Amino acid sequence: MAGPTGSGASGLIEAWHQHRTYTLVVATGIACVVWLLVTRKSEHEGPKADAPKAVSSSARSASVAQDEKPSQVDQPLPTTAKSKEAQKEPRRIKGEVRKNNAGQNKSPVLATSQPTQVLVFFSSLTAGTEKRAGAYMQILEPLLAAIQKESQSTFLKPELLNLAEVDYDEYFINPPKSAGEVDVPASYFYLFILPSYNIDTINDTFIEHLQETHNDFRIDTAPLSGLLGYSVFGIGDREGWPTEDEGFCFQAKEVDKWMAKLTSRKRAYPVGMADARLDYQDRLSEWTDGIKSVLEMVARTGSLGEGVPGSGDAVESDDEGEVDDDDGEVVFEDGSVPLRNTKRKEGRNVDDVEDLGRIMKSSREDGTDTARAPLAVDFTTYKSSTSKGVPAIKEMVPKNSPTYTSLTKQGYSIVGSHSGVKICRWTKSALRGRGSCYKYSFYGINSHQCMETTPSLSCSNKCVFCWRHGTNPVGTTWRWKVDPPELIFDGVKAGHYQKIKMMRGVPGVRAERFAEAMRIRHCALSLVGEPIFYPYINEFLGMLHAERISSFLVCNAQHPDQLAALKAVTQLYVSIDASNKESLRKIDRPLHRDFWERFQRCLDILREKRFKQRTVFRLTLVKGFNIDDEVEGYADLVERGLPCFVEIKGVTYCGTSTSAGAGLSMANVPFYNEVTDFVEALTAKLQERGLGYGIAAEHAHSCCVLIASDRFNVDGKWHTRIDYQRFFELLEERGADGDWTPEDYMGEATPEWATWGNGGFDPRDERVDRKGRPIAV
Repeated sequence: MAGPTGSGASGLIEAWHQHRTYTLVVATGIACVVWLLVTRKSEHEGPKADAPKAVSSSARSASVAQDEKPSQVDQPLPTTAKSKEAQKEPRRIKGEVRKNNAGQNKSPVLATSQPTQVLVFFSSLTAGTEKRAGAYMQILEPLLAAIQKESQSTFLKPELLNLAEVDYDEYFINPPKSAGEVDVPASYFYLFILPSYNIDTINDTFIEHLQETHNDFRIDTAPLSGLLGYSVFGIGDREGWPTEDEGFCFQAKEVDKWMAKLTSRKRAYPVGMADARLDYQDRLSEWTDGIKSVLEMVARTGSLGEGVPGSGDAVESDDEGEVDDDDGEVVFEDGSVPLRNTKRKEGRNVDDVEDLGRIMKSSREDGTDTARAPLAVDFTTYKSSTSKGVPAIKEMVPKNSPTYTSLTKQGYSIVGSHSGVKICRWTKSALRGRGSCYKYSFYGINSHQCMETTPSLSCSNKCVFCWRHGTNPVGTTWRWKVDPPELIFDGVKAGHYQKIKMMRGVPGVRAERFAEAMRIRHCALSLVGEPIFYPYINEFLGMLHAERISSFLVCNAQHPDQLAALKAVTQLYVSIDASNKESLRKIDRPLHRDFWERFQRCLDILREKRFKQRTVFRLTLVKGFNIDDEVEGYADLVERGLPCFVEIKGVTYCGTSTSAGAGLSMANVPFYNEVTDFVEALTAKLQERGLGYGIAAEHAHSCCVLIASDRFNVDGKWHTRIDYQRFFELLEERGADGDWTPEDYMGEATPEWATWGNGGFDPRDERVDRKGRPIAV
C-alpha cells in the first residue's frame, strides 16, 4: 500500500508544480469577480437593518452647500486636485454617543469613511519596554487584520513610536492629518505602553508637555479631541511600590489623566497596570481584549461605544477634576514616597501656592493645624508630594534609591545627594606606566594626578553613546536639594584619594607615580551628568583653583544662561555631537524642546569667551549617526563659535543593553583611519574658508585628533600645552573675571611625539595588550 500511495502523492506534487502559475492566476481572478459582485450587491441593498438611518440626499446636499460657502472674512484658497477629491467624499460625522434631552442614547453614528491608524507610543530607559512594545506589535497587527475582515472599516498598519524620538508638537498638539506612505487622510487611535521610573526620564518631559499644552491659553484645552480614542498600559514594580497610592504605575496614570483632558475624555479603555515580573502577560491580555472590543465598536460605528468605561462620562475618576487646581509649576513638598504621586490623601497633600488661602482657612475652621510651621518652597520643582513631619526637599540620588545602587555598582562614589567621583581607567593605566590619556599628549595633564568628578549627576540629554548605562538622573531644570560646595569639594577629594589608595596593591603600579597621585593637580568635570547644572558651580571652581587644581569643564550646550555666567576655567569644552538639528535629536536625544536654539546660543557664548579663556569643541564621531556628509555642517558650527581647539574622537562602545537599545553597536565605532580622514576633510573645509586652523596633535591610542587655531602656532610649532603655574598666577593677580587671554598662559611647544603623524603615545610608558604583554608602538 505504501508504494501506490507514495507515487500518487508524488504525482499530485509534480502536477502542482507544473500548473501552479495558471492555478493561482485563475483563483485570483475568480476571487476578484466574487468580491466585485458582493460589493455591488451590498451597495444596492443599502444599509443593514441594525445600521443607523442614512442621511437624506437633500440634507446632505444642503450640508455640503453650507460647508462649501466661503467665509465673509477668509478668502477662498486655490483648489488642488487633492482638495477636489476630498470634497467628493461624504462628510465625516464625529464618533460620539450623544444623548437627547430625555437622556436616551441615539443610534450610533456611521463608521468613519477614513482608514484608522493605530499609533503605539512607548518609553524605555533600558530597552526592556521597547522589547515588550515590539512584541505587542506582533499581537496588534493580526488583531487589526481580523477586525478589518469582519467590518467594512480599513485599518492601516500600526506604527510603533519612541517618545524619546518623536516631535511632541506633531502628535500631541493636534492629531496628524494623514498617514501611510501615500499620505492618505486617516483617523487616529493612540495607545501608550509606559513604565514608571523614580528618576527623571523622558516620561517627565512628556507629562510636562501634556500639562503645558492643556494650560496654554493659545491652544484649545482639548486639542486632541479629533482622536478616535486612546488608552494607556502601565508597567510597574510592586516590590518597590506595592500599591497605587504608593506609586505603582504612577506615570502611566499621569499620562492617562492628561490625555483625558486633551482628548475631551476620549479614554477608550481604563489604564492597564501590570507588574513587570509577576503578572505582566495576564494583565496585558486583559487590556488587549478590552482594546479589541473598543476597536470593533470603532470599526462598526466610528465611536467608542455605549457603556465602555471612560467613553465620555462626565465623571471619570476621583482626581481628574482636581488637576485644574494645580498648575504643576510650584508646589510644596515634605519628601514622601513616591515623589511624583500627586493623589491627594490625608497625610500626603500636594499644596499649590495659589491654594494657601483655602488651606489656611480650612485649617482655622476645623480647629486643627492652627500653628502650622511655614513650608519650604522649592520654586524650581515641578512635581512632588508631601507628608506629615518636617518639610524636606527631594534628593537627586537618595541612598535608598535604585539609581544610587546602580551607580555605586559601576564604581562611582556618590558624594552628598547629587555629586560623584570615579577613578578613570587612564589614571589606573598611568599609575602602572601603561600610557596616559590624550589630555597628556595635547595639554600636559598627568593622568595619575587627574580627578574625574561632577557636582551634578543629572543631565539633560540621553546620548546614544553614553557609557553611564542610562542610570544617571535626567532633567531640564534643577529641582533637587542643593548641597553646599564645601561638602562636595571635600567629599570628592576624599573619594578620589580612597580609590587611589586601593591601587596600592595592584601589580605594576609605580611607586613614584603613586606618590604623585596623592596630590591632585587637575580636575576633569566630565564624569557624568552636567556639571554646569550645579547652582554653585563658580564657588566650586574657586575652591579647586584655591588649591591650584586646574579645571577642565565639559558641558553639552543645553544651558546657555549658566554658560554665560560661568567664570574662568582652565579649559572650557562644549560637546558638538551633530552638525544639524535632526542629527542632534537622534544622537543626543535631548530633553529640552528648544534644544537646537539652546545649542546655537551656547556656540555664540563660546565665541564671546574665546579671547578670555581656552575654548574647545568636542566632536564624538559615531558611524551611521554624525559622520556621513556632515563635514560642511561641522565647518559651519566651527565658523560660528571659532573655538581655540577642536577635539575629534571616535566613540567608545561600552557594550551595554542601553546602547543596543539606542541602536548602537560595534559597527558604529569608527576605525582610526576613518577618524583621520574626517579630520583632514574638516580641516580642509576650514582652511578653504580662511578660518586659520590646522591639525596640531593626535593620540591614536584614544582614537583622538586635535585641530588647533593658528593662534597657538608660534614660529611654525604648535603650542597646545598649558602653563598651569601662569594660569594660577593670573587668577591671583587679576581675579576670575580678570582681563587676560588664552595666549597669556600658553605653555611650551607640543612634544614632537604628540604632533600630527607621530601617534601621540607617551614615550615614558610601555604600551601593552589586554593581557599585559608589550606592544611595539
